[in-house]
Amino acid sequence: MMAVTTRVALVTGGGAGIGEATCLRLARDGMAVGVLGRRMANARAVAEAIVAAGGSAVPLEADVSDRDQVDRAVAELRERLGGITVLVNNAGIEEFTPFAEIDDNAWERVLAVNLTGTYHVTQAVLPDMVTAGWGRIINLTALGAQIGAANMVHYTASKGGVTAMTRSLAVELGPKGITVNAISPGFILTPMAQRAIDGDLFPVPYQEIVATYPVPRVGRPEEAAAAIAFFASEDAGYVTAQVLGVNGGCCP
Repeated sequence: MMAVTTRVALVTGGGAGIGEATCLRLARDGMAVGVLGRRMANARAVAEAIVAAGGSAVPLEADVSDRDQVDRAVAELRERLGGITVLVNNAGIEEFTPFAEIDDNAWERVLAVNLTGTYHVTQAVLPDMVTAGWGRIINLTALGAQIGAANMVHYTASKGGVTAMTRSLAVELGPKGITVNAISPGFILTPMAQRAIDGDLFPVPYQEIVATYPVPRVGRPEEAAAAIAFFASEDAGYVTAQVLGVNGGCCP
């Protein structure tokens, strides 16, 4: 068998939910992982689990909406593990607010994390991929950006921007050996989704929503991580500008 250079991956929002599952999956696939989150305790716990299992991981703390924090975290990961050639832009926040009641602070905060944060981190790691002539960027968009979602206009607008960014970056970066894809999770049981369930924030009970799906259940973070792992793999070199729904078949 031919030796394969260990890839260094950075996963934002890596301390919980889909981000945590992705860190664990990429580490299992042989990558060294930077686990970035706003809460160092969560990032450290995931990194320690990877190391305990024989992998390599570094916990990192940053708010992706703050470019200085992002640059410091990326520099630390680069210094400790090497050039970053796999990026998973998973960090995100959501709010449930009727459109007429959204204020400027809420609008700007959601876009700052979900859309501008994706821009910050991607731009920070891009030089490593260009130097390597190889890269994988995987963004997290959302089902609501495809079909709409009441009381989530600022969230879906931010994720629609991520979809557009994904496709434009794929066109621009493909000649440099860098692919850019996205996954669009449906109802995945993450801490964020659990808060929405507990707060009764959906227009109808969530059980009624998932009962209409061809696969009538809530998804698991590990199932989203499996799709991300494919896009991050050597095998996905001819796949770019794609948005893959991980949603139980609830929409095309």
